[in-house]
Amino acid sequence: MATKTGKSFIGRFGVHIAVLVFVAIWTIPTLGILVSSLRDKDQIVASGWWNSFASSSQSEAGRLPGASAQTQKDGKYVIEGNIFGDGPKREISAFGVKSSAPTQYKAGSVADLNDGVTLQMNADGGFVLSSPKAFEGDRGQRVYFASSAPPKFTTDNYDAVLFSEGIGRSFMNSLTVTIPATVIPILIAAFAAYALAWMRFPGRALLIAVIIGLLVVPLQMSLIPLLRLYNGVGAFFGVPSKTYLGIWLAHTGFGLPFAIYLLRSYIAGLPREIMESARIDGASDFEIFVKIVLPLSFPVLASFAIFQFLWVWNDLLVAMVFLGTGPDQIVLTAKLNALLGSRGGKWEILTTSAFITIIVPLFVFFSLQRYFVRGLLAGSVKGG
Repeated sequence: MATKTGKSFIGRFGVHIAVLVFVAIWTIPTLGILVSSLRDKDQIVASGWWNSFASSSQSEAGRLPGASAQTQKDGKYVIEGNIFGDGPKREISAFGVKSSAPTQYKAGSVADLNDGVTLQMNADGGFVLSSPKAFEGDRGQRVYFASSAPPKFTTDNYDAVLFSEGIGRSFMNSLTVTIPATVIPILIAAFAAYALAWMRFPGRALLIAVIIGLLVVPLQMSLIPLLRLYNGVGAFFGVPSKTYLGIWLAHTGFGLPFAIYLLRSYIAGLPREIMESARIDGASDFEIFVKIVLPLSFPVLASFAIFQFLWVWNDLLVAMVFLGTGPDQIVLTAKLNALLGSRGGKWEILTTSAFITIIVPLFVFFSLQRYFVRGLLAGSVKGG
């Protein structure tokens, strides 16, 4: 008994550790995207998100004022001021005058620039450039320095993405595509699943076999033939080929096999006594479906809604084929793909856009998660 208890404890402990590892694997990158999306763009380049709550050190370049700013003191020509000007002040740890050695001198020390020219730069950014001869030219001395800046968080990245980069419009386009493309296959599949589970008609077994066979058909193999068929129908009726209706029908077609299979497995496992009692009371198939089957099938409907919503929301291929790329049609994934090519170096734009992308799927999943496992398990162990 003690041995079995010990093994049971080890087993539970191992399961908890495995769950903790998977949660960490999922949570840490998401947290990194969130933190990076709220950081200042200069600090994103200077340090990783895990250092976002500590001061960051970064190398910068600046230029001192030209000869017009010089004054004469103690027989020398002097240019002085603050390298940060009127901007926010930072603490300088080292400086230099060559790009190959940007931190050659410690802050507060005096650098010899030859011919009697010296430069002193303090930790607060103040500098004194002196020379025994008058400075010439309007182009000042180039300097490099390493500074540390306190943590800075801002929502400017979200303002830029939502209102300047077109992400806000693409966000609404994705909702316009995803919500109907989730609801339509659920409505069709629910009727079909009930018919295949509880109604007897010729060819029922063949239809079930065809639906199971369609589960293994790759989307890429049917994409182009379906597009040609749709374009032909559009040309015949004289309507545009790339519309929201077209992508709704495409996502419905691609999602129906799995939806019908999942819902039929669940509905077929509902208690037969309830169906027979309803028929004895004179209920029609439609009344049984609406008043009994649909309320009892909500867990599996929610499970499929999560699957379908996430798949359509994150889709790029079908959206690029069946929908246009104009501002009033381009979906969020396509817009992010375009931003990745044009703004590949601007991490503040990319991380903010990525986090905006996952907000809606997270909300949908956590809202319906209590039905998720119930629906999948019930559909997998019962069948008719």
